[in-house]
Amino acid sequence: MPFFQHKRLSCGVVILNPDRELLLCHVTGQNHWDLPKGGIDLGETPLQAALRETREECGWCIDEGALHDLGRFCYTTKKDLHLFATLQPRIELKALRCESHYLDRFSGRQLPEMDGFGWFAFERAQTLCTPKMAAVLGQRVLLDKLLERLLTTPHAVAA
Repeated sequence: MPFFQHKRLSCGVVILNPDRELLLCHVTGQNHWDLPKGGIDLGETPLQAALRETREECGWCIDEGALHDLGRFCYTTKKDLHLFATLQPRIELKALRCESHYLDRFSGRQLPEMDGFGWFAFERAQTLCTPKMAAVLGQRVLLDKLLERLLTTPHAVAA
């Protein structure tokens, strides 16, 4: 009987604002920015995982009714992404805080997973994110078309 390796699933949220900007989080200790996303826990749905990861990685509690399911994307040989999208107002970055930490093996200190946040023009994702994430955002999600769709969806912008 053949052995089938199951891919891990990472769930996250593409947060856009009406000014054609994307919220990205700077990954601590790395040279790239990323979406708020992370692994799904046992018993969680992709929606629950995406909401939890957004809350943990940037402190933003988004109402599930504001999310649009973009579906599952092949990401790496070992991991797939399940992404959701939302149109939100351009909140102040000072309001965001990473609540999830990891133990840095060099310093022995607890560090936040994300150490910075920014609103960036869609094109900037191509140079700020990893090549794989840039490909997802630029070739599969198509941020301009996504924003257009979110702008025409009733109740797309949260109050």
